[in-house]
Amino acid sequence: MIVQLSPASISFPPAATALHEPNGLLAVGGDLSPDRLIHAYQQGIFPWFSENDPILWWSPDPRAVFSPDNIHISRSLAKVNRKLNWRVSINRCFVDVIRACADQRADKEGTWITEEMIEAYCKLHKLGYAHSVEVWFDNTLVGGLYGVSAGRAFCGESMFHHKTDASKIGLLRFAKYFKQNGGQLIDCQVGNPHLFSLGAVNLHRERFLMNLNIAQQQAMPDTFWNTQEITPSGELPCNLG
Repeated sequence: MIVQLSPASISFPPAATALHEPNGLLAVGGDLSPDRLIHAYQQGIFPWFSENDPILWWSPDPRAVFSPDNIHISRSLAKVNRKLNWRVSINRCFVDVIRACADQRADKEGTWITEEMIEAYCKLHKLGYAHSVEVWFDNTLVGGLYGVSAGRAFCGESMFHHKTDASKIGLLRFAKYFKQNGGQLIDCQVGNPHLFSLGAVNLHRERFLMNLNIAQQQAMPDTFWNTQEITPSGELPCNLG
């Protein structure tokens, strides 16, 4: 039985009570307030629903994750990363990234990144919980990703690219810098062939929640989420202001 969330409380039912079919559906209703969203991500729960649906909350089993030091890249992508003039930044233009993700999903299969979702995650960004990674080529934004931080975990939400391999370069550079600064876990929610080809693995939900809890015992360094550029080697970034 799916739990109807009360608007008076941000609590969720235990993740173990989520449905097997559809996989991970845990609760319905509530709102996308910052407090509820932050609490959800800290519990390994995320919202995902179509524009005309009620708000649906999920905690699937298994859960797809990346280890920050185990992103798989092909030789050709490694060469592209070294040779071309890619620049990767953090939190330089969050709104542009989330809107580009929404546009790309709408072009392909219809988007769950509605105006309501965009507004909610922009509020989280202003509060310091939602973050973007941008990929630039010749000073043009060509790819990126965004997600929500939970201690030393990063819960990825969506990616986009306007140039081949741009989002992969962004993930690669970000994961390396994340690991160097103590990052432990990158959540990618539900796996697919593309994510698995990049090194994502499935964890049983219980193991994922245990790892997520451990990752939240410490915060990332104070300056990690500052607006900054990540160098190709993962050295100290250049502040962008």
